[in-house]
Amino acid sequence: MASERQARLGDRIRVILAERLEKGLRDPRLGFVTITDVRVTGDLQHASVFFTVLGTPEEREASAAALRSATGMLRSEVGKHLNVRLTPSLEFIPDAIPENAGHIEDLLREARQRDESVAGLAASASYAGEADPYVKPRELDDED
Repeated sequence: MASERQARLGDRIRVILAERLEKGLRDPRLGFVTITDVRVTGDLQHASVFFTVLGTPEEREASAAALRSATGMLRSEVGKHLNVRLTPSLEFIPDAIPENAGHIEDLLREARQRDESVAGLAASASYAGEADPYVKPRELDDED
């Protein structure tokens, strides 16, 4: 479980990086990048930066390469804005949120189709025996 200080530092790094990427880097490979999360280790020495890129897989890979090549510049930018003794090293990791969301959407669509087919079968189904196979207590009294 992350401490409050780790969470605050991670949020601050996310904001700093997002603002810097909004200003732009001089790398033509960089696409539309969104910083989704930053996780800082317990000793505050390393930060894992999760990002997503809007576009094709080739554009995602090119943007990841651009971020890796700009890691030093981005780390110095983070160091300027943080009031910590040591600036954490940055590691950029592609976030799997879009792929996971697509997979979940496919599973939900399949579940809806199965529910519709079961509902269609239930609508045209008939009872195997009587409509109400249970004997009610009142009927027992009438038979005596």
